Amino acid sequence: MILVVSGPGGVGKGTIVDALVERDDRLWLSRSWTTRERRPSESEDAYTFVSPDEFEDRIRAGGFLEWTEFLGNYYGTPLPDPDEQRDIVLEIEVDGAQQVKRLYPDAVLLFVLPPSREEQERRLRGRGDQHDKVLARLKKAEHEEPIGLALADHVVVNDDLEDTIEALLRIINEHRGR
Repeated sequence: MILVVSGPGGVGKGTIVDALVERDDRLWLSRSWTTRERRPSESEDAYTFVSPDEFEDRIRAGGFLEWTEFLGNYYGTPLPDPDEQRDIVLEIEVDGAQQVKRLYPDAVLLFVLPPSREEQERRLRGRGDQHDKVLARLKKAEHEEPIGLALADHVVVNDDLEDTIEALLRIINEHRGR
């Protein structure tokens, strides 16, 4: 099974996905690549941080399941290695989720929303995003959310992290039972 956790910046996708993978050993996280600089508070394994040249080489080699450019940086999901024992989790933006759903219509899209735009802005600022990046991500969210809502198999509002994680684990197990 391919699980796509998507939503606008600042909804907590990374925190949620890390918790899902920690609690369910049948989940495997495909680590995305990016050319952006690592944030001061960000762990070194949040992404595979690469140069633009490395990323473009991988594009030319057909090595991404999906990729996009945003705010002058590339973001992409490398093609996963098949693992018959584990379900693949992709933590990606809405553009990437659309690409994955086109390639894999059976992929399960879990769309995460912030409880409010104000809370989303607070989270973006709290993780150290610069003012212009915060505004760009908030503007992008207004465009992304209607697309994500239309594409999603399930929508969860991340207003309480523990409740969100438990809801997503229930959804994942429901899909495994089908």
